[in-house]
Amino acid sequence: MANQTDTIITAVLDRIESGHLNPGDLIDEAPLIRDHNVSRTPVREALIQLETAGLIKRLPRKGAVVFKPTLEEFLAILEVHAKLEGQAAGLAARRLSQSYAAKLEQVTKACEDHAAVLGDAEPDRYYQLNMAYHARVAEAAGNPFLLDMIKTNARKLMAYYRARYHYKGAIADSARDHRAITALILNRDAEAAEAAMARHVQFDQVTAMDLLAALG
Repeated sequence: MANQTDTIITAVLDRIESGHLNPGDLIDEAPLIRDHNVSRTPVREALIQLETAGLIKRLPRKGAVVFKPTLEEFLAILEVHAKLEGQAAGLAARRLSQSYAAKLEQVTKACEDHAAVLGDAEPDRYYQLNMAYHARVAEAAGNPFLLDMIKTNARKLMAYYRARYHYKGAIADSARDHRAITALILNRDAEAAEAAMARHVQFDQVTAMDLLAALG
């Protein structure tokens, strides 16, 4: 039962991360049962665990939907997320190994190459590079508990970060930020890396309102 529940959790998370499920979307239990050849029990258990993590909401007479924040909730989550991402960058600057330095440089260069060659085109492809960049920084911090917290929080905001890269110039801005943050991490400037990452992941309130409306 536990393995089946984990399988369903992974399937739902994959659909959220890929953009197949967006904030407010109904999670249809029938395809999960059919596609993974399970009973309704592990599906219900998976949804309970996802609700506990704050990633979905179960509504009376409607079913489970992907968490969709209000503006106040969005800004509150973003405030916490900026702190977590910033802390990861600061720790990465202090703890960076040679192997992670190479991985960080590789993904930073991939972001720059996308911005240089494709510009604003293929924003969803760039978003995957952006996810990889932030994953490398968080992994380089060497704290698995912090990494899990970042992942859980990020899943509540993924749709909005993905939408952000559909705005003109957002990809180029992101790639420049990544290069600056990488330079600070490689130079072991923990305080500046933490501050730069926190600024990088933040939205101002107007942008937040625009993104909430776009996915409304």
